[in-house]
Amino acid sequence: MNCREIQNLLQAYGDRELGVMTSLEVEKHLQTCPQCKQALENQTVLGKAIAAGAPYYKAPASLRDSIIASARQAEQPRIIRCRWQWNPLAAGLAMAASLVLGFFLATQFQQHSARDLVVGEIVASHVRSLLATHLMDVVSTDKHTVKPWFDGKIDFAPPVNDLAASGYPLIGGRLDYIGGRTVAVLIYQKKKHFINLFIWPAASGGETPQTTVKNGFNIVNWNHAGMAFWAVSDVSPEDLRTFAGLLESDTSPAR
Repeated sequence: MNCREIQNLLQAYGDRELGVMTSLEVEKHLQTCPQCKQALENQTVLGKAIAAGAPYYKAPASLRDSIIASARQAEQPRIIRCRWQWNPLAAGLAMAASLVLGFFLATQFQQHSARDLVVGEIVASHVRSLLATHLMDVVSTDKHTVKPWFDGKIDFAPPVNDLAASGYPLIGGRLDYIGGRTVAVLIYQKKKHFINLFIWPAASGGETPQTTVKNGFNIVNWNHAGMAFWAVSDVSPEDLRTFAGLLESDTSPAR
């Protein structure tokens, strides 16, 4: 494995989510690569800082008493008498309703699970890019330099916009690995803050932007013109939504 592949696995390695063989391969690489070893140490320090700074709320004593009282009440024997009569039509309708509800809930769970996984990968990649000093593969404020750099490296052409006039200058780009595929990343700047914009082909377009917050980072994602866009940064939610709006607006069309 090369350094890029190893750094994409560091979060899972630190959480002990990798298989034995993969973990051994990562450990072997870390023994000979100071850069990846430092990236792992930075990731560990960041994780401990987030855990230490997370708020902790102690449950009130009244809640404990209420739970114990409910448990004791549930242990008391109850005699239930009911009159039950088999109704084939009602049973069939109930079963059909249960199947529809189960399918709906399963679909929603899968969608949320997939989105949560992507959010986690994008935030981890954003943090790695800042900690491992690998923010950009191509450094340029000229979109005509950044856009051709991706040619031949990925199987799609990411739209590249110049938003310097609106306060979001383009400063470069890189390749990354999200959701099992190689994606394009454009890096913009808002004052002293970096915005990583992840782009890959999407099946549908025109979706309303969705806002998420994870580990203190703001995320806005939307689909447009056959592409999925995920912007992540520590700028304010308002600034990030403005950034997304500029990319979608008619005055700054993706091209």
